Amino acid sequence: MELTKLSNEELLKKSKELKNGKIINAAIVGFTIGIFCYSAVNNGFGLFTFFPLIITYLVIKNAKNDKILAAEVEKELKVRGLG
Repeated sequence: MELTKLSNEELLKKSKELKNGKIINAAIVGFTIGIFCYSAVNNGFGLFTFFPLIITYLVIKNAKNDKILAAEVEKELKVRGLG
């Protein structure tokens, strides 16, 4: 996606979406780690105990891509004098 082609409003909206995505990702990671801990305490370690950790890994991997995009958006906002 070319950030330079976005309007100021679209760029600010994208920045806000990325910030909201960070909060949602953090909540998902916390929730899945909580499920893992609860499952490990109640049922011991089994095959299904580790599924929440797989989901956590996928969320964190996706968050790294979002972090790179957020840095580019912030850079463009500073260039335009909006951030």
